[in-house]
Amino acid sequence: MQHRHLNDLDVSALGLGCMSMSEFYGPTDEAVALKAIDRAISLGITFFDTADMYGSGANELLVGRGLRSRRQQVVIATKFGIVRDPARPAWRGFNGTPAYARACCDASLARLGVDHIDLYYLHRADPTIPIEETVGAMSDLVSAGKVRYLGLSEVSADTLRRANEVHQITALQSEYSLWTRDPEESVLPACRDLGVGFVPFAPLGRGFLTGKLTEPNFDADDFRNSNPRFEADNFRRNQQLAQLVQSLAAARGCTAAQLCLAWLLSRGPDIVPIPGTKRPERVEENAAAAAIQLTPDELAEIDQAFPLGVAAGARYGANAATAPTTTPAR
Repeated sequence: MQHRHLNDLDVSALGLGCMSMSEFYGPTDEAVALKAIDRAISLGITFFDTADMYGSGANELLVGRGLRSRRQQVVIATKFGIVRDPARPAWRGFNGTPAYARACCDASLARLGVDHIDLYYLHRADPTIPIEETVGAMSDLVSAGKVRYLGLSEVSADTLRRANEVHQITALQSEYSLWTRDPEESVLPACRDLGVGFVPFAPLGRGFLTGKLTEPNFDADDFRNSNPRFEADNFRRNQQLAQLVQSLAAARGCTAAQLCLAWLLSRGPDIVPIPGTKRPERVEENAAAAAIQLTPDELAEIDQAFPLGVAAGARYGANAATAPTTTPAR
């Protein structure tokens, strides 16, 4: 597995998103998930992504168990800032106060079973707290030796620039894929101006672009039930995108997932996708994408087929609290 740099942080060219190992995408099996983590390490993947809200802490516990004996081999990224309420399972809120940042960091360290977090993200900006205040508290965590590098998720270019004036931001994580190219408009250019690495999540369109989803029939608690792109009418309209990916992949002699990841890797050496999965066989399939070099003609054909705004439906529902904060923090 090749390596890349998120600013000064050395990571494998592809990471592993661990969210689905604990919830959001149907039934989970921790034994199988741990095998997926083991397989990722054996394939040279060193970059593992979790968050305190995934499984309400369960995912950090799982990732901690899977990585503890290989701590020196891996880079662990986790996040804080999205708040959940056990009494209201569907509710989400934001908290970017310094006190909350400190408390969350300590709790994540304990769940992961480590003495420091390699990359600590603000999961979503709190619109009621100045970004400078939140990042200032995160910077204190670096000074205390609890965190090595700082990251942000789903913020605007302006918010990124303001945050970076307080402390060097190592990585910005946002959704980026063939059907979500919004970061190319302003966020990616800002990252490159500032030397900030970019980490695409949902690089396979939450599974849709793999072509394996033919009907919007998900388990009752599956996140995609509330996602506009997976609503019945949009799902049918988007099927042509999945079919096009499969056609292009077949011509290239790879899977649809591998084509999506190879395209993202071609966008620049500062881009490190984190495809999520809970199964070892999918880890193997995704890892193989790192060896695929798309030709200029192939890239031109893909770009023409998947322009900005090609997907039917918004990324999130209007009331989704995990949607990006569009109003910059004060």
